[in-house]
Amino acid sequence: MEMKLLKIGDSIFDSQIRGGYYYVDKSLLIKDLFDHPATVTLITRPRRFGKTLNMYMLKSFFEYNCELRMGNENRQHLFDGLKIAQTGERYMQHFGQYPVIFLSFKEAKAGTWEVSYQALKDCIYYEFQRHGNIADSEKLSGADRGIFHRFLDRAALDSDFPRSIRFLSDCLYAHYGKRVVILIDEYDVPLESSFTGGFYRQMLELVRSMFSSSLKDSNSLAFAVMTGCLRISKESIFTGLNNPKMVSILSAEYSEHFGFTQQEVDDMLQYYGLESKREETKDWYDGYLFGKTEVYNPWSIINYVSNLITDSSTPPKAHWINSSGNDIVRLLINEVVDSNAQSELETLVKGGSISKEINENITYFDAFSTVDNLWNMLLFTGYLKRTGDETDEEGITRTILTIPNQEVMTIYRQQIRQWFKSTLTQNKYPQQILAALIAGDVATAEALLSDLLYKSISYYDSAENFYHGFLTALLTGTNEYEVKSNRETGGGRSDVLLRPKRGDRMPVIIVEIKIATERKDKEAKSEEALRQIEAGHYADGFIAEGYPKILKYGIAFFKKECVIKN
Repeated sequence: MEMKLLKIGDSIFDSQIRGGYYYVDKSLLIKDLFDHPATVTLITRPRRFGKTLNMYMLKSFFEYNCELRMGNENRQHLFDGLKIAQTGERYMQHFGQYPVIFLSFKEAKAGTWEVSYQALKDCIYYEFQRHGNIADSEKLSGADRGIFHRFLDRAALDSDFPRSIRFLSDCLYAHYGKRVVILIDEYDVPLESSFTGGFYRQMLELVRSMFSSSLKDSNSLAFAVMTGCLRISKESIFTGLNNPKMVSILSAEYSEHFGFTQQEVDDMLQYYGLESKREETKDWYDGYLFGKTEVYNPWSIINYVSNLITDSSTPPKAHWINSSGNDIVRLLINEVVDSNAQSELETLVKGGSISKEINENITYFDAFSTVDNLWNMLLFTGYLKRTGDETDEEGITRTILTIPNQEVMTIYRQQIRQWFKSTLTQNKYPQQILAALIAGDVATAEALLSDLLYKSISYYDSAENFYHGFLTALLTGTNEYEVKSNRETGGGRSDVLLRPKRGDRMPVIIVEIKIATERKDKEAKSEEALRQIEAGHYADGFIAEGYPKILKYGIAFFKKECVIKN
């Protein structure tokens, strides 16, 4: 039997099923919506965790006379063989019984109010056009038909949009005599982009008006499902909505419906004959905890398995890094450099854990105001994982946080490296340290290097490869020298070699690095490094080449301190 293909980047449920692609069955989400009834359910998950695909699935299941082009009998086969079809009449009786308003706000991510507002209007226009067959319904008043046609003609007034969702809902109810299901995907994208773009208050007022009018005390509403990345309820977007059900990554409900469970990943690997990749897959892409369910990043799994199908020797890599904005990690790194939180970030990137108070009601204004609030953002956006809770001496409950997996660790380390490069280009550390080394001024070189180490973020615990990379990157920021790492010289290998780019007017600089496990050993270790340069005859090749001056330095590091000997 021919294997089903994995389709990357397709969030449309119908096309996944009709195309015969491999589909991870999440249809029991429908059952849970009835088992946990609520007028409005808001489900928050990180980006790329299957929210849009699930929302399209709900649309296909609930919609009465889907898109008005095919009857229910032609759509029901989409769910043949899926888990929801086995649940019985109690749930299947809802199939195809509701007019559906489906809105995805993900395209409203823009840098200006005008572009973002237009994207929202386009989203509303499209949904009116999708239901355009009722525009001239005799069950609508003449005034309502006129307003409906304004939307069809893309000529609606600005004053029409705040109540546009409620208006369409009322029209659908009047025409069909059936209450409406409202599905709003990525509801918080306009708010996120408006915050960074400086038009937050304008967008907040528009979104609040749309939601409060359509989801509050509406006789035409059956129920609504919304998805997003953050809850952001403190902005009163949901004021008066009779306590909408909030389902965050900390909630037990719906925990297995977004992201792939271990069993789902095992089934996929087995289907494609890739069982041997299980541990590697787990190490790189597992580690998220939603409620009490451990899940994998679905976007990364699909990309990784797709690569393995083509070439089973393909190594894992960070797929999510290219599909989800990483600005939040960059902001954290910039914030913690001069704060007490620097050690906490270092603990995380070394594989450790920290504990923090978690606030689910965080706002965008709150999120970027303090480092503690940034930790909250990192948890809810998928860059940290909750592993448990602890209660301190004052009775305050804190959540234990770690970095979920190797993929996300790669994102942190990449952002740290970018921050370090940016730091070097924005100050004179490289030139000043190089000048001190050329002059033989070890005291100045020590002071400058220690200061930069203190401000830097390390992700190895006193490992030589961290200091080696740190020093190489630092000195590469100079223009006078070609920097070589671990180059063969004489009878051994020097850790760092600086060869002048312009003949022999500048000295060759040879550096050997040692690590001290205790502070008192720094002096001895730096002297040991210097002796190794001599014993290894690292300078012999340069003497033979005629370089008149060769400088030799032994550098010992202890955490964020150093000693230099020459």
